[in-house]
Amino acid sequence: MRISSRAQRIDPFYVMEVAKAASVLAAEVARSETPMIFLNIGEPDFTAPPLVQEAACKAVHDGMTHYTQATGMLALRERISDWYLQRFNIQVPASRIVVTAGASAALQLACLALIETGDEILMPDPSYPCNRHFVSAADGTAVLIPTTANERFQLSANKVQSAWGDKTRGVLLASPSNPTGTSIHPDELRRIHSVVSHKGGITLVDEIYLGLSYDPQYSQTALSLDEDIISINSFSKYFNMTGWRLGWMVVPERIVPVIERLAQNLFICPSTISQYAALACFESDSIAEYERRRAEFKARRDYFIPALNALGLTVPVMPDGAFYAWADCTTACRKLGEKFGNGASVKDSWDLAFEMMKRAHVAVTPGRDFGVADTHNFIRFSTASSMPQLQSAIERLKALLS
Repeated sequence: MRISSRAQRIDPFYVMEVAKAASVLAAEVARSETPMIFLNIGEPDFTAPPLVQEAACKAVHDGMTHYTQATGMLALRERISDWYLQRFNIQVPASRIVVTAGASAALQLACLALIETGDEILMPDPSYPCNRHFVSAADGTAVLIPTTANERFQLSANKVQSAWGDKTRGVLLASPSNPTGTSIHPDELRRIHSVVSHKGGITLVDEIYLGLSYDPQYSQTALSLDEDIISINSFSKYFNMTGWRLGWMVVPERIVPVIERLAQNLFICPSTISQYAALACFESDSIAEYERRRAEFKARRDYFIPALNALGLTVPVMPDGAFYAWADCTTACRKLGEKFGNGASVKDSWDLAFEMMKRAHVAVTPGRDFGVADTHNFIRFSTASSMPQLQSAIERLKALLS
């Protein structure tokens, strides 16, 4: 059976490959004194709050499980519109909001609607791997531009200007970013969008961690800059609904019919039960709970990053959002190589991740997934686990690296 060239272009999602290996080992050590601690997957340890769970149960009980329109329930789109007004003080009409089957569906719809075969989309290196694969699946090409800690691992207007070529269609950014947890400064984002607009291109911004921002200067949505910016968002992260597979996108009014037509054919509609549940996300009690959890995520960051730095797993830029630590692991690789007498066996973050998993029972994500520019020297930790889990992980890593 012949496999399409499109499918062959898609690399494995190494995050999930490592997760599978961690799960196998975790089963072996489940009854030991040091069961596996998972700091490899970006999934909140919190579940959907009570009102959201109750709304889902009520929808099932009342038989509210039929198809909705492809763009999502109007009531939910209006709730999202109100959220933008209340939280960010901007008017985003419900008519520009399309509810999707997770942020992944939103990214796929945006790419299929806007990218032609051969188009190039500029992205930072490092960046979330699936984003470049959405571009590839639409027969476009993701062009990774190396970034540095001094740039907060984000693109700059100057780099976008320099990299722009005849085939460039636009940029795909993420703020806050996975894997670094860093955001683009609003002034720099404005300059980037100005360059893109001048070139007649598109600006797509992945904002799925937007609610989990800890610094006021970065706690803004790109939608405040221009109605032509396309924003991708999700109920998975701030709203703690990962497995419910629900997200949304905000697009210019003129693009909505195109997105709707694609959504009708590819997805029919987002999960109806998830949509009814998500209505309860915006109740005052739910928002209060989300804000309490956001404070907890910040407390975890404030403990974990200095602790990593003290171990020589240096995080060069303090994350201002999300729940990740992007740590330089060159010193840790050297230490383990010296400790176990075979430096060649721990040459980069891939080797180190498996050593941590086997010897300390701490699962982490090597940098291989996130690009090619020095990513082999970095490891991504997720701080979405509980504080006791993070503290135990630090103690184990301290013993391993001592």
